[in-house]
Amino acid sequence: MKILMYSVRDDEQDAIQAWAAAHQIQVDTNDLEFHPETADLVKGYDGLVIQQRSPIGGDASLYQSLAAAGLKQLTSRTAGVDTIDIPAAKAAGLVVTNVPAYSPNSVAEMSVAQTMRLIRNLEMFDQRISQQNFQWAGLQAREIRSLTVGIIGAGRIGGTAARLFHGLGAKVIAYDVVRHPELEDVLTYVDTKEDLLRQADVVDLHVDLNETSAGLIDAAALKLMKTDAYLINASRGPVIVTDDLVAALKAGEIAGCALDTVEGENALFNQNHQGEVLQDTSVAQLMQMPNVIITPHVGFYTNLAVKNMVDISLDDVLAILNGETTAHAF
Repeated sequence: MKILMYSVRDDEQDAIQAWAAAHQIQVDTNDLEFHPETADLVKGYDGLVIQQRSPIGGDASLYQSLAAAGLKQLTSRTAGVDTIDIPAAKAAGLVVTNVPAYSPNSVAEMSVAQTMRLIRNLEMFDQRISQQNFQWAGLQAREIRSLTVGIIGAGRIGGTAARLFHGLGAKVIAYDVVRHPELEDVLTYVDTKEDLLRQADVVDLHVDLNETSAGLIDAAALKLMKTDAYLINASRGPVIVTDDLVAALKAGEIAGCALDTVEGENALFNQNHQGEVLQDTSVAQLMQMPNVIITPHVGFYTNLAVKNMVDISLDDVLAILNGETTAHAF
């Protein structure tokens, strides 16, 4: 049995080698994304694992060719599967799996950290200090226990964030199409997204990217938020309409934001653009704003999360190849 993993980073290798040794299975890796032009590399392998933010591309014939080559599955070692044409994969007889909960704490903690950074004005203090300005006038902070945190998408990650914010003393409200009774000790559900946007001092997004969540936060939504409220996005970039966010920040419609993901991030994130003029003018404008924090989609990037992403994805491949089922199949 042989498994090929695409887009592997150096920091994943220890976990991959440990899993391969423990299961006595050959696991090979490359640093390429999985696309039609790189698909031939998987020939001769029994299992396929990918991780990428750009769509696979191609058409249904690509998935059919994988099945014809003897593959039974297509596994993403991330939660998001919008890069995969799931209907085409299933029509070809491939089982598609993901890792929906590699570490809810990793992303939830990122949201909490970014929230604390915003409400304590730490980004602005850093900018002052870098200019040897040690004054604090105008940057009075707010305490988390005085705020209402609104979570849109109270699933595994959002629910974990709710417990963390509640533990810090914040009032937590949530909007989700599915309500989880086990979270009602730490949050209160509201009936609509609009209700949440009007009430929250911090709006924290934890939704999957799909046809209902794309553009979830647009100009109309931003106008509903308090002018002293903050927006946190550690989910997926297209959930926020970036140009609308830029306009809202310029107009003072919200106090600031922290973005771990943005529209069109594939052309920027995890790449070094030092000394270049950024072609993405919206991101360039956001970077010039003192009340905006941008990080390159690293909410997932912790020691435990990386190991879990590797282990769970490979466990699923092994289960499918052995004729077993997995709870992570679509």
